[in-house]
Amino acid sequence: MLRVASTCGIWLLALVATVPMASAAGSSAVEQLAKFLAEPDGQRGAISKQPFADQPLSRAEAARARKLLITDWRRRLHAERSAELASGSITIGDHTMPIFYRTFGKKPASGRSLFISMHGGGGAPAEVNDQQWKNQQRLYEPAEGVYVAPRAPTDNWNLWHEPHIDRLFERLIEDMIIVEEVDPNRVYVMGYSAGGDGVYQLAPRMADRWAAAAMMAGHPNETSPLGLRNVPFTLHMGELDAAYDRNKIAAEWRDKLADLQKADPQGYRHHVEIHPGKGHWMDREDAVAVEWMAKFTRNAFPKRIVWKQDDVTRRQFYWLAVDEANEKAGAELRAEIDGQTIRLTSDDVPAATVLLNDKMLDLDQPVEIIAGERTAFTGKIPRTIVMLAKSLDERGDPTTLFSGETQVDLH
Repeated sequence: MLRVASTCGIWLLALVATVPMASAAGSSAVEQLAKFLAEPDGQRGAISKQPFADQPLSRAEAARARKLLITDWRRRLHAERSAELASGSITIGDHTMPIFYRTFGKKPASGRSLFISMHGGGGAPAEVNDQQWKNQQRLYEPAEGVYVAPRAPTDNWNLWHEPHIDRLFERLIEDMIIVEEVDPNRVYVMGYSAGGDGVYQLAPRMADRWAAAAMMAGHPNETSPLGLRNVPFTLHMGELDAAYDRNKIAAEWRDKLADLQKADPQGYRHHVEIHPGKGHWMDREDAVAVEWMAKFTRNAFPKRIVWKQDDVTRRQFYWLAVDEANEKAGAELRAEIDGQTIRLTSDDVPAATVLLNDKMLDLDQPVEIIAGERTAFTGKIPRTIVMLAKSLDERGDPTTLFSGETQVDLH
């Protein structure tokens, strides 16, 4: 069996025994997976190359395989990610993001909350952005959770919505899940001024990562709110914050979000406050946003998705994915699950991959996928270990593993 223990907030994971083994030919895929994971890390080879990896699984077998893979994932990465957080920075490629974090309150049974809080500044000398980072470190205090103030890797005007930010934030979230026992369904993003610019961009762009988002005193530039369908979004702006028309645009977003929610009452949860008499600095009145966000838990598998690609594109959004050829700025794809039927609609995405698991629908029954007005797929979609392992390795999110997938032509 697998034993998982927690001491001082750090996971200590040990594979103390494995399922009794029959011969390789007669053992189940999950038994073979357990035997594979018990081997030394350097002697395993790629899981995708193993004979058991693409064997169809039952619902119970998929659940067992999922637990084995997550336990092994935590064990393999814990030392490395602990050292990364202890170093005070995360580096991916040519970009390094310093981080400061504090922990508040008692850890819930499901794991800690995580608040990523982006500083202001932008196109300014490094010392200006350094000071803004120091301000952000003490600006907000949640009742519970890990409060992280990262320092932007660059000093550009768009410091929080350049392409490398997505990768760095995903790595930060994964580190916090593994080391600080953060609940992946309680991750929040917030920011002030240029950090608010980042929230406007990253909240819809990375919507599948957030439980809620809070924008303070920022400017959205070209971004669209469409992707916020499943992310509660709060916006705080000083009534007199007229630079770059921030106050006027905040009011416009208030109206846009209200219109979107009116047309789709189950989506676009929002709360907008224009603070009377306040300019760019709101005298901490905006701090109420932290408590507002903390009320929400991420809907990891929403029944309805609106995916609007930003100028920085992404390969996956909730349970939809596209290949590189179809990863286009401005492209829009809508999807909805109704029982065992999935409906996809897009005028500019010719093909997509639908990712599935048993939390979304019953994979023991046939699935119908309708693209536009035609049936694009009907049939059962097998659960496999290779798909579970792929989604864990790609996303670093143990709560959003997918056990099956199918590609669909939309036009």
